[in-house]
Formats: sequence, C-alpha cells, structure tokens
Amino acid sequence: MTALKSAAFAVLLAGIVPASQTYAAGSGNHSHGGSHGHGAAADIGTPGGTPSRTITISMYDNYYEPENISVAKGETVKFIVKNEGSFVHEFNINTPESHAAHGPHMAMLFEMGMIEPDKINRAEMAATKGSDHDMSHDEPNSLLMNPGETQELIWTFNTDKELEFACNIPGHYDAGMSGALDIN
Repeated sequence: MTALKSAAFAVLLAGIVPASQTYAAGSGNHSHGGSHGHGAAADIGTPGGTPSRTITISMYDNYYEPENISVAKGETVKFIVKNEGSFVHEFNINTPESHAAHGPHMAMLFEMGMIEPDKINRAEMAATKGSDHDMSHDEPNSLLMNPGETQELIWTFNTDKELEFACNIPGHYDAGMSGALDIN
C-alpha cells in the first residue's frame, strides 16, 4: 500500500476512534452473544438456505453499491460481495445497535495487527479460534474482505428487527459505510 493510502487511513482512523478507546489483547472473550453473531444470529435471521435471488454488492472506500436493499420477510438472498476498494472492508448484516457494539472489537483487531488498512492477517486470527480470546471473525452474518476479494453470503430474513448492512472497520461506519435493509 502506498504511503499516501496509509496516511489517509491513519488520519481517518485518528479522527473517528478516540484515543481513549484502547483494547488490550486480554480484554475479554470475543463470544459476545448478540452483538455480532456467535449463537445469536437467529434473532436477526438465519444463514444458508435456498436463495430466491442473488444480489451483488460492491464495496468501495467508504460506501456500498447499492446503498439500499429491499427483501421480503422470510426471503433467502444470496449476496455476492466484491471489495472494489483499496482498504479492508466488512459486509455485516445486523441491527444498528449491534454494529455500535461490534466497533470496539474491530478496533481491537486493528490494534493487535490482525487487520491492517489493506490486508487481513487471517492466520493470526485463525490461531485464536476456540481460545478465551477468539478473534477468528467467522460469524455467519459477516464477511471480512481484503481489497479485490469476492465472497458470498446466503441469508434468510425472518425477523421484524431493523437491520442494516455495514462495515465496522474503525472509521468506516462513522464515515457512512452502511446501507439500509428494508424488510417488507
């Protein structure tokens, strides 16, 4: 990554994440129930199933195309998500409150070097799986993606909760990287 991109990301991060928000490696277990997915995703929908349609989402620095998606309650959708940006991005389906709660975890991953502005250190993240400090980021409602990467997520929307899709990389959500999920 160029020095200019690194500097731009550092400025964005410094302006969004308060210096008082520091997270030590021993600050707690990542199995945080409803905030991101571990065992509680069912209250916002269910992973998998036979999709009735496919929606392609492109992630840029720092927005999605499209920015709004309408789905029917009970509908199963296959998302093909492409990271077209220069930075690491996340596609995460959840409530606005859960996105706010997930932000500190993502900041911790960044501070620990598991996520860098332009790459994910997946081997380091995977090495924590199953430990008291699980940082593997493998929830069924979320994709964490390197620049240029394409992934798929299949989701059944069987909830009445207000949902959105968002990127919780430090500074991205606050910069407007979220989109509405209208369930009708």
